[in-house]
Amino acid sequence: AVQLVESGGGSVQAGGSLRLSCAPTERTYTSACMAWFRQTPGSEREVVATWHSGRRFTTYADSVKGRFTISKDDAQNSLDLQMNGLKPEDTGMYYCAAGCRGNYGNGRGAAEYVYWGQGTQVTVSS
Repeated sequence: AVQLVESGGGSVQAGGSLRLSCAPTERTYTSACMAWFRQTPGSEREVVATWHSGRRFTTYADSVKGRFTISKDDAQNSLDLQMNGLKPEDTGMYYCAAGCRGNYGNGRGAAEYVYWGQGTQVTVSS
């Protein structure tokens, strides 16, 4: 099975920046659809940003628009998430997702993806 590995999490103060990266352990693996989700204890996993090669567009949760940027680095075969202007409410475990399931629609649901990483923690202090 494909494994995804996230990196780049950490602790920052409000207003700071972090850059997350996700890459498959199988370096030849590619997916037409990928996304970043985040989750806090007691809450469901929520979409942060999505990327789709065929549709050539990205989408963002309203809460991160204008602050976060999702991008695909073809040379590194990685999916990156640049996070600027971080807020305490951005705190959570961030997960990378890939592999479009048969029910893939707008890519904003966790059930639409086959493969997941183990997550990387992001903590933003006020």
